[in-house]
Amino acid sequence: MKETTGNIWDHLGKAIICITTNGHLMKNGEAVLGRGCARQAREHFPDLPLRLGGLLSEGGNHVHAIGDSLVSFPVEESPWATPDLRLIRRSAGELRALADREGWTRIIVPRPGCGGGGLAWQDVRPLLADILDDRFTVITAP
Repeated sequence: MKETTGNIWDHLGKAIICITTNGHLMKNGEAVLGRGCARQAREHFPDLPLRLGGLLSEGGNHVHAIGDSLVSFPVEESPWATPDLRLIRRSAGELRALADREGWTRIIVPRPGCGGGGLAWQDVRPLLADILDDRFTVITAP
C-alpha cells in the first residue's frame, strides 16, 4: 500500500477511485452520499445515488463497482453511525478481491473513516496494511 497527498479527483480516468460510503437508502431508493469524497462524487456524477442505491438494495452494504471507474468502500452502516473498524477491514478485503478479479492495477483509496468520520489514521492504517498491496494508493487531502 502506497500513501500520498493530493486531490482524489485528479486521478479520475487514470485509476479506479474508491468512495467511502454507508449502507443507508432513502425512501426513493437512492444511497445517501452526504459528506467527504462521497458528496464530491455525487457532484461529479448526479445519477450516482440512484446507481449505488440499486447496488445496495440488491447486494447489501458491500464493496460495489459502480461504473465510471468508481467503487464503493463501506465504512459505516448509516450516515449517522460512527465508522466501524471491522467494516473497514472487511471492505478492504472485498476491494482487494474485486481488484484481483477485475485485473485492476491502480486503485486510489481515501483514508477510510478518517475525514468526516473522525477516526485517526494511526488506528485505521494497520487494518489495511496487510491487505492492500502496491496497486493501492491511500490518498489524503493536503
